[in-house]
Amino acid sequence: MSDDAHLDLGAFSVSLAVRDLAASTAFYEKLGFASIGGDPASGWRMLRSGGTVIGLFQGMFDRNILTFTPGWSAEGPTGAPFTDVRDLQRAIRQRGVEIVDPVDDAGDGPASVTVIDPDGNPVLIDQHVPRPTSEA
Repeated sequence: MSDDAHLDLGAFSVSLAVRDLAASTAFYEKLGFASIGGDPASGWRMLRSGGTVIGLFQGMFDRNILTFTPGWSAEGPTGAPFTDVRDLQRAIRQRGVEIVDPVDDAGDGPASVTVIDPDGNPVLIDQHVPRPTSEA
């Protein structure tokens, strides 16, 4: 995090709270999205169209969520250095943003942090990979 104004939050996607996973999947496939992962038996699926990624989640969230994934691009894990979610949490707190669902600073595995924007929209920073060995 060398640039004080910029936080590298990772790949952006929208996590949609859906009522019917199969119907929503079929709809977005008609718009050109293709499945890139998920677990339909557990109620979720990830879809991509070009550089755009959406997640469909049935019964997991009350509302749609803006999601950032450190260490990932639209194609998946990058393997490139990235800023760990715990470091992002510290920087976000220093900027005066309240963390509503914090992560344990002592951890080093996958973790997530949630903040709420001024309009009540949840913003999830959801790291799926372990802490990088060298900080970005």
